[in-house]
Amino acid sequence: MPVINRLADFHTEMTAWRQDLHAHPELAFEEHRTAAFVADKLTEFGLEVYRGVGVTGVVGLLRGQGNAPRHLGLRADMDALPLQEANTFAHASKHPGKMHACGHDGHTSMLLGAAKYLAETRNFDGTVAFIFQPAEEGRAGAKVMMDDGLFDRFPCDQVYGVHNWPELPVGEIAVRPGPIMAAADTFDIEIRGHGAHAAMPHHGIDPIVVAAQIVLAAQALISRETSPLDNAVLSITTIHAGTADNIVPSHATLGGTVRTFDAAVRDRLEQRMAALVKSVAAGFGATADFTFHRGYPATVNHAAEADLARQVAAQVVGEERVRTNVAPCMGAEDFSFMLNQRPGAYVWIGQGSGSGDCMVHHPRYDFNDAILPIGASYFAALTERLLPRQS
Repeated sequence: MPVINRLADFHTEMTAWRQDLHAHPELAFEEHRTAAFVADKLTEFGLEVYRGVGVTGVVGLLRGQGNAPRHLGLRADMDALPLQEANTFAHASKHPGKMHACGHDGHTSMLLGAAKYLAETRNFDGTVAFIFQPAEEGRAGAKVMMDDGLFDRFPCDQVYGVHNWPELPVGEIAVRPGPIMAAADTFDIEIRGHGAHAAMPHHGIDPIVVAAQIVLAAQALISRETSPLDNAVLSITTIHAGTADNIVPSHATLGGTVRTFDAAVRDRLEQRMAALVKSVAAGFGATADFTFHRGYPATVNHAAEADLARQVAAQVVGEERVRTNVAPCMGAEDFSFMLNQRPGAYVWIGQGSGSGDCMVHHPRYDFNDAILPIGASYFAALTERLLPRQS
């Protein structure tokens, strides 16, 4: 089955929705206009609408034909990024310093299109929860919705999400079982030495020297202590110390990120970093504090659900255009919290057309409206496949 004809008919309408949302970006937990836009459309389509789930989240419930006690969750994210848009087209951001640089405007529009189609046809037996989530960009909106009772109030036997992917051509969909996005954690290191005159450093304990040694030693945690088969990234991205060229400072701070796919690797790196930081500092006569901040867990697709997503994707774009050998990404995604509680899968929908396309989080990025019917058809076909009408 290719793109659903009725959803192809909605293409112009979905494009208008998407470009309107793009022009009015809102940051995490500030998605009031976006949430109202979504809620109004869902109400217009005839769904039961619940607002304020997880601050600004919206859930639309749609019941199909029959009384099957089956429940499906379909999720789209709504928030934008704190980034100044460099585009000059008509639907460019009207709010300085904010833009939809990750395509959440497109994800929202695709899910709205699927909701409209399924509300018309109701060619399924069960209940669908259309989950429009706030605050994916670093504020864990998925977890906030869950803490607000998302799955208690709206039971979901399975849950599915999508993301546009500029590195894949239009018409391709990528899905794989197991990890597809990494866990994203951050850390802070504070080193305390002893200040001195830069011409007489032997009177002090230089925290910059300690910091330099920590930067170098930390790389061995990946290159010499982590199996080459266990993907991991440790990046120290900030170093702050000193106020003048003739002063050895007394303090230095470092910060960075750790990305992993395996929970055991994540735990070990946290423990080893803490031990390494303190021991390196002690070796120079300094002291150091290490703080590890756990962020999003890895996004791990369940095997059976990933295979089902593959089959549905093949219905929409053709078997030859479904990529199952795609490498996972070291970026992170808070849909991971939902997959930790419910089986499901997360797929990438190709939207690239050439080498000049911008990757997400770029000031010239724009969602490719050509893929709106593809994403909407995937959501709709998934619903009809998972919640078939009884003969």
